Amino acid sequence: MVTGNSTVDTIPLCVDLDGTLIRSDLLWESALRLLARQPLYLFALPFWLLRGRACLKSEIARRVELNAATLPYRSEFLDFLRAEHARGRHLVLATASNRQLAESVAAHLGLFAEVIASDHQNNLRAKAKAATLVKRFGSRGFDYAGNSAADEPVWREARQALVVGGAHRRLLRRLSQAAEDCRVFASQRHPWRACLRLLRPHQWAKNIIVFAPLLTAHQLRNLPHLRAAALAFLAFSLCAAGLYVVNDLLDLESDRQHANKRHRPFATGELPIPLGVALVPLLLAAAIAVAAVLPWGFLGVLLAYLGMNAAYSLWVKRVVLLDVFWLAGLYTLRLIGGHEATHIPYSAWLLVFSMFLFLSLALVKRFQELRAYNAQAHGRDYRPEDIGLITSLGTSSGFLAVLVLALYVNSEQVRTLYRQPYLLLLICPLLLYWTSRVWLLTHRGQLHDDPVFFAVRDRVSYLIGGLTLLIIWMAT
Repeated sequence: MVTGNSTVDTIPLCVDLDGTLIRSDLLWESALRLLARQPLYLFALPFWLLRGRACLKSEIARRVELNAATLPYRSEFLDFLRAEHARGRHLVLATASNRQLAESVAAHLGLFAEVIASDHQNNLRAKAKAATLVKRFGSRGFDYAGNSAADEPVWREARQALVVGGAHRRLLRRLSQAAEDCRVFASQRHPWRACLRLLRPHQWAKNIIVFAPLLTAHQLRNLPHLRAAALAFLAFSLCAAGLYVVNDLLDLESDRQHANKRHRPFATGELPIPLGVALVPLLLAAAIAVAAVLPWGFLGVLLAYLGMNAAYSLWVKRVVLLDVFWLAGLYTLRLIGGHEATHIPYSAWLLVFSMFLFLSLALVKRFQELRAYNAQAHGRDYRPEDIGLITSLGTSSGFLAVLVLALYVNSEQVRTLYRQPYLLLLICPLLLYWTSRVWLLTHRGQLHDDPVFFAVRDRVSYLIGGLTLLIIWMAT
């Protein structure tokens, strides 16, 4: 630890940006922001990289605007820098990020007297950064704050090494021998918990829909069908986990402005972006491998689900009304997947019922976003005055689902499955109550989660579900 030193205010403090001042990396952040807006640039990135990492950073920086206010800063270290700045210390932002992006951060914070960063030809990293700082301040003429082994050449030239984040113990031992002084700003990390939150296993409850054909066709005791539905559930869950990672990567800035989503692992910088980029193909490949065990029809449904999700993330979610119908279609694809996995014949009644119910739930999600932002939803063309219309469409759609259920009770098909089909009419008031309650809680601002996830944690939903199953058993 540093002791009192009369020269502390005259020795400049050079601060790394990526992983040190912020928990993220501006190259990855800016690249994802570019791809989220214009996906075709994916094909240009390799050619820019062939011309050098500095060229890659420069070309990306030219095409994106950085919102420095939303970046995941390390609050404890930033407080230290503010205290040093208040004492009159000369602070330098020395980073391998492109100058344009680095200057945006420096302008936002108002702490740094100068910025030393990469340009179109020079990538200011590791030895290159060390040589630049030595030329500017002299060996042992500056202190340096970094976070990784790539900063070791700079630390060796610094008077004092400030290590920010969870550096490895071997690196700390080497630094204690190389630098005159070493100070550590440790951060508590729980990567496994963050990974679990990233995959959002609680959201996998939506995939229980694949078991609906077994329930409605009275095939829950059919072990081959049950096994197929379980594999379909696993495939959809792995696929959904991979898609959650994609969405989190592409929605970094909007997530950081959301009351709840700002706590997601990439938005906070708890997990590095490259980890997410590596996880996506692994999860999707695992999903396809599981689907390959099932009938080919199910693999086709899963690939359609992937394609629809990609279209939603890149374009559809910005189109008014089409976005909610698209979400309802994604729910319905899970139902179709259950049919294809088990080869249980389709029921037009079940498909129409699901379409109306899922549309109502999708409109609940959109209502929540408009209510949370209290203005135009970020990245979507909705307006505050649309809330009333969304409510009308959502409640009407939910009630239409109940109407379809009532008509089903009077159909020919129901008589082949139930001895006392009219008992099924008792489900109608239960579903009416549940739908009305969901919308009431949404209007009151008391429903903050996805409606399906809400149902998984809601005691009243469990009671209604239990009564529904009891009624089905009595009618059978």
